[in-house]
Amino acid sequence: MVKHNNVIPNGHFKKHWQNYVRTWFNQPARKTRRRNARQAKAVKDFPRPAGKLRPQVHGQTLKYNMKLREGRGFSLEELKAAGIPKKLAPTIGIAVDHRRRNRSLEGLQANVQRLKTFKAKLVIFPRRARKMKAGDSTPEELATATQVQGPVLPIVREKPATEFVKVTEDMKSFSAFSKLRLERTNKRHQGARLKRAAEAEKEEKK
Repeated sequence: MVKHNNVIPNGHFKKHWQNYVRTWFNQPARKTRRRNARQAKAVKDFPRPAGKLRPQVHGQTLKYNMKLREGRGFSLEELKAAGIPKKLAPTIGIAVDHRRRNRSLEGLQANVQRLKTFKAKLVIFPRRARKMKAGDSTPEELATATQVQGPVLPIVREKPATEFVKVTEDMKSFSAFSKLRLERTNKRHQGARLKRAAEAEKEEKK
């Protein structure tokens, strides 16, 4: 029983809940609107791709860190390693994120290679048709240029190759637990055994 002079619990909840329910009947129309906007943007930006090149990064937390996905933008270190000036990168369709840091050499090398592949495939149109500048693509490349459909250089996760082996009797009889215990014991007694061996050697010399 409740003691002291407390208010008796008498909460009136769920009043007029119909007024606070959020409906999403506009989802299909929004989907159509977004698709039309993407198509209109692709037409306006032709022959440039509708999206930007983004780096491949690993997801956060233990649950998602094995998954590769697109990041916000390339780090300044990656751009420098690929030989692309940071002010030029946004003008040729490369997303830049100056806050990102490279925590692993493998990730840095993968994104540098991604930038180099993009750079090799890149076709740069001149600002003025009759006035070519250094860095612009040749007229032959301009004539054969096509617009990229979908994401720019989509990320493909390579599946590890599976190798099948025949199970032998040695494999069946092997006990990982016993092996670990034995190695643990050997490590623990290593110092004492070396000391004992050194003392025995000294005794033999005498």
